[in-house]
Formats: sequence, structure tokens, C-alpha cells
Amino acid sequence: KIMKKLFVVLAVAGCLFANAQEKNQSKISSPVTFGVKAGLNGSTLTRGDGYEYDNNEKMKVGFHAGVFANIPVSEKFSLQPELLFSQLGSKSNYNYRTSSGNYRRTQHYDYSTTLNYLSLPVMVQYNILPQLYVEAGPEFGYLLGGKTKGDLTTIETTGNSITIDHTDHISKNISTSLFNRFNLGLGIGAGYYFTKNFGVTARFSAGITEVYKYNEDDKVRNNALHIGVAYKFK
Repeated sequence: KIMKKLFVVLAVAGCLFANAQEKNQSKISSPVTFGVKAGLNGSTLTRGDGYEYDNNEKMKVGFHAGVFANIPVSEKFSLQPELLFSQLGSKSNYNYRTSSGNYRRTQHYDYSTTLNYLSLPVMVQYNILPQLYVEAGPEFGYLLGGKTKGDLTTIETTGNSITIDHTDHISKNISTSLFNRFNLGLGIGAGYYFTKNFGVTARFSAGITEVYKYNEDDKVRNNALHIGVAYKFK
């Protein structure tokens, strides 16, 4: 259903572009402009767990940086493809419990997962004002790699006595063979240019494709809020 909605959005945007270009082509005076942008990401991995543990996903802070081209289609519409390095992922905090008779074992995981993507958003922008725009469009990503870092605390008890209580520190690169390298999302956002060159941007991207390859019960997707600045070369 989400894919169908995405295709409908793109089809409608395409029709609007074609119509606007036909009516206003003679009025377009702005050339194609290029620029750079960078900022912070607040990302999470949303999931529906099929396992028996208490799970808590929290927002992880990363960054994005790259280049873009702004292509005017009419006085109001423009197309903006971007090429970005973007850090996504999540902070995870959960407990896994097992018991047998008076023996209990609790494992507490507290770690962060960083996923590094080469991202290609293609945004359709509508200029509400010359300096203010809203945007929407697909985001294509390719997973370059990533890292998992955090702590695993294990507590084993027999009756009321603690027999084992220790913490292991985790820091390792992710196994990309367990992940889908291609990521598809849908972005929606806005931006404001204080001058002809310098502006601020905000965008929310919702993941559509599955992050992991072999999940049966989980449906894990990338979601992120991107806030940053942009500079156009004019």
C-alpha cells in the first residue's frame, strides 16, 4: 500500500510539473543552481518485535553532508536532486530474561547502531514565497557500512543470591551481509533562505523498505529527522 501511495504521489507530481512547465516555460528566468548542505540527523529504527523481551528504541544523533542541484521547472516548482552521506540508525535498550526453577538470568543490552548510507533524495519543491519552499519526494540509499557500540550486562541469580554480575563492552562493525544494501524512503520537508545563498532546511524521511534481510516477525525501517543548512553558489 505504501508503494502504491508513493507511485501516486510521484505521478501527481509529474503531472503538475508537466502542466506547469508547459504554461510557464517562457517565464522561467532562473538558471540551474548548485550548492552544498550539511546538518544533523535524529534517527530511529522502528520495529514490531516478535520476540519475548522488553524493547525500547531511542533516537540516535548522526549527521548528513553533500551536494545538490536546484532545477527550476516553473516560477513556483523546482526539482532538487541531492547526493549525501547520511548517518542513520538507532539507540537500543532492552532486557532478555530466561528462568528455570529458582534460577533466573537477565541480559540488559544498551547499545547504538550506526548505519552509513550514500543517499540520493529527489525532491519536488514548491515555492510558497521566493525564499520559502515545501518539498516532497523519494529518497534512495545505498548502505556503505556501519558500527554497533555499547554494553551488555548479564545478571544470573539463584534464589535470592546473585551468582554472576558482569558487563561486556561491545564495539564492532556491522555485518553488511545481514542488511539490505538498498534503502527506499519518502521525504517531506521545508526550507527558508535568509539570503539568495544561505538557508536552513528541515526534512522528515520515512523508510519504506526493510533494513534487515532475514526478519520474519520484525519489520524494521529507517526513520529520521534531518535539520541543517544549505548554501547555493550564485
